Amino acid sequence: MEQLKPRWGQPLTGIISLAAFTLIALITWFIFSDPRGLVKSFPYPFVLYLAMMILVGLWQHMFLGDWPFQNLPQPMRGIVETVVNLIVVWFVIHVVFYRILGLGFNFLSQSNLDQLAAMGQAILPDGKAMSLDVMKEKDFAERAVVCFVLIGFYSYPFVTILFGKWPVRPSDLPQPQAGLAELGWTSLLTLFFYTVLIVPFWGLVFGKSLGTSFGLNFPWWEGIAGFNHVHWVFGWWEWAIIVLFMTPNVWRMKPWSLIPFPQPWKGLISFIINMILAYILALICINIAPIWLHEMLHHIDKDAERLRFLWYHSAEIAGFTLIPFLAWHHYFDDMAPGSNVDSWGAFGFRTVGVLVLCAANYIFFYYMGFGSWGLGNPHWDHKFLHGESLVWNFWWIIPLLWNEWFFHKWPFYEHSHH
Repeated sequence: MEQLKPRWGQPLTGIISLAAFTLIALITWFIFSDPRGLVKSFPYPFVLYLAMMILVGLWQHMFLGDWPFQNLPQPMRGIVETVVNLIVVWFVIHVVFYRILGLGFNFLSQSNLDQLAAMGQAILPDGKAMSLDVMKEKDFAERAVVCFVLIGFYSYPFVTILFGKWPVRPSDLPQPQAGLAELGWTSLLTLFFYTVLIVPFWGLVFGKSLGTSFGLNFPWWEGIAGFNHVHWVFGWWEWAIIVLFMTPNVWRMKPWSLIPFPQPWKGLISFIINMILAYILALICINIAPIWLHEMLHHIDKDAERLRFLWYHSAEIAGFTLIPFLAWHHYFDDMAPGSNVDSWGAFGFRTVGVLVLCAANYIFFYYMGFGSWGLGNPHWDHKFLHGESLVWNFWWIIPLLWNEWFFHKWPFYEHSHH
């Protein structure tokens, strides 16, 4: 049995690895995203590619178990899986979404929308055609695909985390059959969630804002949330993702481990509690954020727009927990006072610690100006309104996830066999 041992002990291994991941994230951010850098693709299409990278990486590692590269030595395995990830990401976006699903759904194909605009066929309610430049600036389909990935961040891994891979496991199904079976099952669930929670917003955009259509429904949540924007889903769903991933990370499967029922009942109960808890956390955020954002909120005239902002800002706050709980679990080995990292005291300590680090992260980004001087955010005059900290927080976790998933913590951990 293989065991991983921190190369320099703790907390030094965690500090060195986190510093390395942050440096890699900053350098690559400057190259590809920063408006002061080389490619300058902030926020789109940068956010589209980074989001799909994480989703495809999840398929590679969580579903397929790194098949067929699992026996390659490091760092070759990590390098090969990274190259494969980038190829599959391009294929999923430009072929599966734009040119296959795009045969039926224009709102999922940026190339289709651009072509319609170029031909003068994207007619607006005032009878005028939308120009190609405006269509490209709006990134409609790129945003629709990012919405798919947002849903997928939860709907793909929750079967592994909460349901223990039921119904694919337990079984003796080998790879890649097991991974492909799980990919098919979770894609069906993703489609359900996406249809209910995302498609109505694009019905609003293309059926009301940009034209008339009976084909897609309008947002059903307007009566619940007080506004019809998809950011209601973002604010709630992002917290659902955080609660989901806190479970196997710093919570070490608590408190769901207390549920005594077999699968799928254990997973179903966990899922329902996860969603309720996420909604409560989102509500807490939208109710406390005005305490420090009241000056900015005074400049938003409409109640619906103020609510829209607060729900999206809830998602942003959730994003600031990502690095704290992922690094704490994977590279600081769930350190906590006392000898038992699985105790309820350690559970509480890490939970409070993650929230404190989330607040420190938020302050550093917004009030110490890291989003401006560190990342070159071009919208810093209206920094809160644009809600772009999520882009950085998801980019920041990619080097950490790639090292843990593809490189198996090489070179920060030593591998020993027992």
